[in-house]
Parts: sequence; structure tokens; C-alpha cells
Amino acid sequence: MNSQAAFDYSHYFWQEEKVRFRQPRTDDAERSFVGILDSPGRQLLAPGIELPASVELQRSCMEKYAGCKDAGGEIIFAIETLEGFNVGGIALHSRDDKHGTFSFAVEVGRDHRRKGYAQEAVRILLKYGFWERRYQKCHSSCADVNDASIAMHRSLGFVEEGRRRRQVFFNGRYHDQVLFGLTREEFDAVKEGRQTDAGA
Repeated sequence: MNSQAAFDYSHYFWQEEKVRFRQPRTDDAERSFVGILDSPGRQLLAPGIELPASVELQRSCMEKYAGCKDAGGEIIFAIETLEGFNVGGIALHSRDDKHGTFSFAVEVGRDHRRKGYAQEAVRILLKYGFWERRYQKCHSSCADVNDASIAMHRSLGFVEEGRRRRQVFFNGRYHDQVLFGLTREEFDAVKEGRQTDAGA
């Protein structure tokens, strides 16, 4: 058992019922490398097929983000279960302080999907963006064939705002990019169990 599990996280901002955030570490490189081996999952995330990588290469990449450093406008958090097991990562990016907008990217390892981990992680990040950073809207998108991501966005209260046709290319085909938006008021309504007109 991870020694950190002995700490009292019951009042920790970065935690929900299933997962919590922590700083990424270089020893997360192996889990990150295993994620790269899931080529169909990577294609759905839209980066395409990367050139062959290694644990060492992932370790050098993780060094850029260690300690939640802002690297090129992106802050990455590791997602771990309450037992301290690393199951994925989430990034806060595209922050626009003038217009009050932001975005995110989330990835959960293949063996840990369909357990609600990604949804909880995104909810934590939304809470931080809206309630601590005073952003007023979150933008997001996914490929039109990513049914799990579409369902997650809708369950969190995101509203489909449009599509970019033939925007994403993988596995020999072009796919539409589904555009989502969530305002601070819509997020608050979902957190309070209310439904907004936009999300109805």
C-alpha cells in the first residue's frame, strides 16, 4: 500500500470519491509509456500514431511537468485512486485570462476505463478553473466517434456547440470534431442538481 494513503485527504480540494490529483513524477514514466502502447485509445485522443517511444523518453518528458510546472501553457496532474495507484493524467491548458476561458485533456489507462475516473478528474479540474481561477467558460472537443468522451461531456453538463467537419484524421479516415462548451453557471447548476435551459 502506498505510504501516502495514511494521510488524511478527507478535506483535500483535489480529491473526489474515487480519485485525486497529485504532481506528476518521473517515476510515472512507465505508466505513461504503457498508455502509448494503446494505439486505438491514442487515436481517439487525436494525437495520431506516435513514433516508437521508450520509458526513458517518457521520463525526460515527465521532467518538464514535474512539480505541476507550467510548461508551454500546460499544467499536468497525475490521476490516482484513493489507494494511491496511478491511473492516468489530466492537463489544464488553453487558459485565456482576458476572456476567462480554459480547456483540458484527460487520459485514463485502458485497464481503468469505465469506472468513472475520467469524469471525476474533469470535475475536479472544472471546480478549480471555475471556483479558484475565476474562469467563466470551459471549451472542449473530441472526435465524433469517441462515444465515451461524448457521453462524459454531456454527463458533466457540457453543451454541444457545433462541429468542425473532417477536422481529425486517423486510421485512414477523416472525422468530425465535436465542440463542447460549459459556462460557470451551467457547472454550478449541475453541481447543485439543477438543469439549465442550455443543458436541457
